[in-house]
Amino acid sequence: MTVMVALLRGVNVGGATRVPMADLRRVVAEAGYGDVRTYVNSGNVVLSADVDDAEQVAAALRAACAGAFPCRPDVVVRTRDDLRAVVAGNPFLSRDDDPTHHHVVFLPGTVPARVPDVEVTPPEDLAAVGRELYLYLPDGIGRSRLAARLARRAGPGGTSRNWRTVTTLAAMAAEQA
Repeated sequence: MTVMVALLRGVNVGGATRVPMADLRRVVAEAGYGDVRTYVNSGNVVLSADVDDAEQVAAALRAACAGAFPCRPDVVVRTRDDLRAVVAGNPFLSRDDDPTHHHVVFLPGTVPARVPDVEVTPPEDLAAVGRELYLYLPDGIGRSRLAARLARRAGPGGTSRNWRTVTTLAAMAAEQA
């Protein structure tokens, strides 16, 4: 069994796309995955799969959610080892350890991330590591010009998570051996 984390984009954020976590757990389990747990109310699922292909699991979960909910959220999946590497790869942790200043954008697919052509105004910062974009936003994401610029750009959107969520999901995945 491979432990994975599924991240649904835009679920229960801003009131537009409501997906009860109990229903999400049921849909994921009915799609054939085990040990299903959710974290907070924003589409974070830890699960066990008989396959080790995260893209296959993401496609299956996209289809399952499309059939079960009125919305069609995009789904990004990372294995437990992928998530461990995401936590280890944050290039901005030396600046401070406030989890509200650190965010990760998980991009879909298997292609390495590239820093997009967007203006970065210090002290904010942006880096591409692996398949993720790391954001350093010392004034928080709500007041961030960089986050607003990224949200407006074309291209694969991915789904972002704050550092507390990333590290909690990594811990949950590590516990699920």
